Amino acid sequence: MTRLWNDPASFADDVVGGFVRANGRWVRRVPGGVSRSTRSTEPEVAVVIGGGSGHYPAFGGLVGPGLAHGSAMGQLFASPSAQQVESVVRASEQGRGVLLTFGNYAGDVLHFGAAQEAVRKDGIDCRTVLVTDDIFSAPPAEQHRRRGIAGDLTVFKTAGAAAAAGYGIDDVERVARAANARTRTMGVAFSGCTLPGAEAPLFTVPEGRMAIGLGIHGEPGIELTDIPSADGLAELFIRHLLGGAELPEGITARGARVVPVLNGLGSVKSEELFVVFARVAELLEEAGVEIVDPQVGEFCTSFDMAGVSLTLFWLDEELERLWLAPADTPAFRTGAVDPASLQQVADDDGARPAEEDTLPESGEDSRRAAARIAASLEAMRMAIDEAADELGRIDAIAGDGDHGIGMQRGTAAASAVASSLAARGAGARTLLERAGNEWSNRAGGTSGAIWGLILRTVGEHLGDAEQATAGRIAGGISAAKDAVMAYGKASVGDKTLVDSLVPFADTLAARVSAGDSLSEAWLAAADAATAAAEATADLLPGMGRARTHGEKSLGVPDPGAVSLALIARRVHAVLESAAASA
Repeated sequence: MTRLWNDPASFADDVVGGFVRANGRWVRRVPGGVSRSTRSTEPEVAVVIGGGSGHYPAFGGLVGPGLAHGSAMGQLFASPSAQQVESVVRASEQGRGVLLTFGNYAGDVLHFGAAQEAVRKDGIDCRTVLVTDDIFSAPPAEQHRRRGIAGDLTVFKTAGAAAAAGYGIDDVERVARAANARTRTMGVAFSGCTLPGAEAPLFTVPEGRMAIGLGIHGEPGIELTDIPSADGLAELFIRHLLGGAELPEGITARGARVVPVLNGLGSVKSEELFVVFARVAELLEEAGVEIVDPQVGEFCTSFDMAGVSLTLFWLDEELERLWLAPADTPAFRTGAVDPASLQQVADDDGARPAEEDTLPESGEDSRRAAARIAASLEAMRMAIDEAADELGRIDAIAGDGDHGIGMQRGTAAASAVASSLAARGAGARTLLERAGNEWSNRAGGTSGAIWGLILRTVGEHLGDAEQATAGRIAGGISAAKDAVMAYGKASVGDKTLVDSLVPFADTLAARVSAGDSLSEAWLAAADAATAAAEATADLLPGMGRARTHGEKSLGVPDPGAVSLALIARRVHAVLESAAASA
């Protein structure tokens, strides 16, 4: 359980502030995260990492000479937004290209991908390598679907060492991919974690039991078993990780060289880890594996979760040299970095100048529409506040349980900025674009990316000068539907928000075309979305974190679809009130 915080909503920002104050030798704060406070005398390919907060020392703790150049740091257990990633990239790149590397989670893939496209438009050669080391998140034949956990360290370190050695972007990407292909991790957990301000853990494990394969955000494991002895846990790890299906292609255990990383997930202490590692080392040696530079400690935590993971990094000559190369960061140090090879970076180095906070010109009709949109966003905030616990509960069945929290952060941020902009006379497009950006920034994660995209797309169709007619609104929502499906690659039937968004958008467009008023058409569309959301209880998920544990979600609707339907109904009340007033 966590005990120390000021405002839970600002906890992640407060963490970054204190982390930078404590580690100014290595890092400086930039919008969206941290970047190195020093730079090598010769330009390097920039390795930019990142993910949600709550996993220290991943990700900020791994920024420094010989390792990462910058880290985008999102809200607790939520991916950083595209704007945050882009900011860190621009503050860290040195003209030789950028490698983005991070765990394979839907929200991170969406946000880092959008940032990559944004900087590529400015001529920055930006590549991506996903970390996919968790053996229980997908079968061996589908390694590209696996999520990234403590194996992040081996990929980040290899890429950072290659950059420090002067490798070009092609070779930094090559060795990062090679490191990922040779990294396997298995994790277990004994209890869940409690986020700041929460009254209960984000997820639970039954007393006296151990979840095998449980994810670092609380994604369900593959099975529950009694808690073994330390030796029994070591034997479980080695049995799975040295199994033939999990040995990387071309590797035979006997005679191979491997870096073992035994990782504590938050509240399992070093003394316990050492007891487990003694048996791990024995078993590896009995299998004829040569141990190289073993690591025991905390490298990727899950706030205060009680859990342990074992990573095996199978080396070749080049990967071993890069792994053993010097690195100096707040949380990982090896060898000796020559301080004469470094120069201090100015605090504003690489940062873009702040844009003036001016509003584009807007028409009176658009300003009236913007005021109604602001009222709708406030209604959405209130609806999500009331439903957040239930949304979290159904998300925890086969996901990580934070959908309600993320939606709360997003709707609160969007409503606040919309209210301010409406009072200042913003048009509909400007209000929706900025509210969408704020939702994306503050919520992070998949829902933040998607809802930010929805608001921005609708805003593009409404404009700042035109009247927000029913036809224009329906057209904007249809365009948002298409944008979400193209962006997230989900289809109807995958048990996602798309299952309620598609019938909502299609029904709204059809009823408006038939001559219904916006309020009448919206009600019919909200009914369609609600029915579709309820029907997702009968579906198996085809996308996202829940995909690997789909059977657990049978009988439970998708939280993203439910929250969209809930929002649609609450917005209808605002439209109905406006129609009555008119």
